[in-house]
Amino acid sequence: MLIHDKIAAQLPAWRERVSRLVKNYGSYKVCDVTVEQIYGGIRDVQIQVTDISVVDPYEGVRLRGYTVPEVLQLLPKVPGAEYPLLGGLYYLLMVDELPTLEDALAVEAEWRTRNQIPAHVYNVLKTMPPDTHPMTLLSQGIMALQTNSVFSRYYSNGGAVKNDYWKAYLEDSLNLTACMPILAAFIYNLKYRNGDFIPPDPSLDWAANFAHMIGKDDPHYMDLCRLFFVIHADHEGGNVSAHTSHLVGSALSDTYLACAAGLNGLAGPLHGLANQECLRWLLKVREHFGGIPSKEQIAEFARAQLESGQLIPGYGHAVLRITDPRFSVQLDFAEKYCPDDELIVLVKRIYETLPDILKATGKVKNPYPNVDAINGALQYHYGVREFDFYTVLFGVSRVLGFTAHLVWARALGKPIERPKSLTTNMLEELVGLRPPADKG
Repeated sequence: MLIHDKIAAQLPAWRERVSRLVKNYGSYKVCDVTVEQIYGGIRDVQIQVTDISVVDPYEGVRLRGYTVPEVLQLLPKVPGAEYPLLGGLYYLLMVDELPTLEDALAVEAEWRTRNQIPAHVYNVLKTMPPDTHPMTLLSQGIMALQTNSVFSRYYSNGGAVKNDYWKAYLEDSLNLTACMPILAAFIYNLKYRNGDFIPPDPSLDWAANFAHMIGKDDPHYMDLCRLFFVIHADHEGGNVSAHTSHLVGSALSDTYLACAAGLNGLAGPLHGLANQECLRWLLKVREHFGGIPSKEQIAEFARAQLESGQLIPGYGHAVLRITDPRFSVQLDFAEKYCPDDELIVLVKRIYETLPDILKATGKVKNPYPNVDAINGALQYHYGVREFDFYTVLFGVSRVLGFTAHLVWARALGKPIERPKSLTTNMLEELVGLRPPADKG
């Protein structure tokens, strides 16, 4: 298998690098942690190493060292498509090497041989109440697929070799990622299209097939799916969903269990669910004004919302200090294919107005739009208007990143993650608010 062989060839050198760092520099202190950080969600505390991606405050996410615009330019595309094959992105994330078209197509072909979903998975989803959130269904679907886990059987049967765990994780990762577009499309059709299931088309690539399976054969929407899945695939290892999947995987929970856990984190309104909140807000603004407001009206509306203590969704980011490049490339798509769409016009007008207002408050570190500020509007334009489904789209993409992290964590033998907790008394002793406890 192409990815297996590429990883296997790199591992000796990678294991030597890690071993040298731990052996020769194990006592080197990387960072200090403040009380504010401990109480503030461990923000900016460097506690994890991953080479899959990193978020630069002034360049955005780098996937294996490449910026989003570079990834979109350099990854191979099928003839007639403007955006890359996801098989090529997965190759890059797993192998740390830009793929050729042949490499990307080989991954796509590998996925096609692994995308069979057992009937019991569909049956589990069909038994759920009609109002079940799509993210709940996605997590349940992956948990039901766990019966296929290669690693789980490999470990349970005894004789598992630690240095070879990654091989079973890779098998599980390829199997799970192969099924993600089909599973997501089934959930969409079950909830919104009266269960009208459309089978995958073997002539289409991974991303385009999702569009086809929800009844959207528009080539532009297929390209939007390619773009969406590329830019949402990974965002370094410290965000809630990525860190959760890593944490669960560190206990040797298999790929399915770890990814389902990560998706449960993604489903929170402060993380992946934010994209649907952004669309709700856009629709609210349009409804309030009975159409598209002027810049002056937007400014007045935004100031009133901020003065009332409300946040404006889609703006700001924990790490970035610029306009999110993932927003920019989606705006480029919108300018080319749907510049006159009302919500797109509104997104652009808010972008031209809001940053200066946020800057003027003096309270905002990053007044610029993030990826969520536009992606819902693009989906809405192409008729995917069930915005509680948008986080499922995010999840389909993010599993690519989860699994790349999981395979490499096992390949490098990372241990179970177990940070130390403190009590309030202990902190008060450390800062001098309380005399040290008598240990005698």
